[in-house]
Amino acid sequence: MKTSRLARETAKIGKSSEVVTNQKPGSFAASINAFVAGDAGSFIKQDDDGDDSSSLSSLDSTGPFDIEDAPPSINAAPQKRKRGISTTATTVTEASGIKLETRIPPRIAGINPEEKSPAKIKKGRKQSARKVVDHDSGKVNIHPPANWEEIYGLVQEMRKRILAPVDTMGCESLAEDHRSPRDKRFQTLIALMLSSQTKDTTTAIAMKRLQTELPAPHHFSLEGILAVPADTLNNLIYAVGFHNNKTRYIKATVLLLQSNFNSDIPDTIEGLISLPGVGPKMAYLCMSAAWGRDEGIGVDVHVHRITNLWGWQKTNQPEETRAALEAWLPRDKWHDINHLLVGFGQTICLPVGRKCGECTLSTKGLCPGAVVQKKATVRRKRVKVEEKKEEVTEEVEEVVVVKEEDG
Repeated sequence: MKTSRLARETAKIGKSSEVVTNQKPGSFAASINAFVAGDAGSFIKQDDDGDDSSSLSSLDSTGPFDIEDAPPSINAAPQKRKRGISTTATTVTEASGIKLETRIPPRIAGINPEEKSPAKIKKGRKQSARKVVDHDSGKVNIHPPANWEEIYGLVQEMRKRILAPVDTMGCESLAEDHRSPRDKRFQTLIALMLSSQTKDTTTAIAMKRLQTELPAPHHFSLEGILAVPADTLNNLIYAVGFHNNKTRYIKATVLLLQSNFNSDIPDTIEGLISLPGVGPKMAYLCMSAAWGRDEGIGVDVHVHRITNLWGWQKTNQPEETRAALEAWLPRDKWHDINHLLVGFGQTICLPVGRKCGECTLSTKGLCPGAVVQKKATVRRKRVKVEEKKEEVTEEVEEVVVVKEEDG
């Protein structure tokens, strides 16, 4: 017996265990409301072209359904919303027609709200070295900053807890222990020349290549550098900054050492500064590391930057900083302060992005350059709630009076 199209569609709907829809994702909420209300017919897409094939006849009721098409189970337990780092909590209160919306900003990266809040950072006051004139003798005395010993001691404690690159790869520790004292002094000088505008890790790599790849019989010594071609030397120190200039400086230096200093490095500041590419900082550090004599403070970018940040002096050039520090800093600290502040500048007091939250000086209010973070503020949004006004329509009966004209 032939059946009509309406009967066939009705049978398919009755046999199907699930209701399928081809609606667009935007109508998902409306479809769910219709399904809960019991209007299953709204889930069926009506064909307007009059073709025999309907929207259900081409679908397999046993196949997988899209998440937007498959209606959820009415009895299923509601799922909890997962709250992540970017979740924003909102509190809404209504009073006197005013809606208050309090928005709490997302968590700050790296801070767990359940953990104890970090120590408060306090900005310190600058305490510089002062010049005091003795009225009797007319001599000018330099009084050190009042809190310098406390700052120095706290930095020493922080440096003991954190290992810096300079602790294991500093220039004074890169010379080979098994070499002669003369060769060790020479290697220390070369390490200092390579370290200019170069990180300690890169300098250590270049020094290791020189120690392992320079050919026998002299290997890494003054005679070995004299014998190696400039191109080979340039290739060995290729990783350091300005390697082309440093290759020329090193080749010129070994010639001067051979002819003027008995194939050894100079033992005076003047002699060291006379070498190509060697400045005051290298000279003072080399005198201390190679010869064991502290004749001045080696001021590099870290020492210059950090001591000015503390307000110990106000200088523009490292040589000005060296003269200012040597005027009051005890002589037994002249060698240690470079190593101390270089490591401090590499780990905590970075040139960019200082870690003031990890610095004891900042929490004790001793650092004038401490970066105080702004507190996270709670933003409140005030929204007016307008009451709906009912529209009143008055029906007015219009009376038309027709005046008859007199004939």
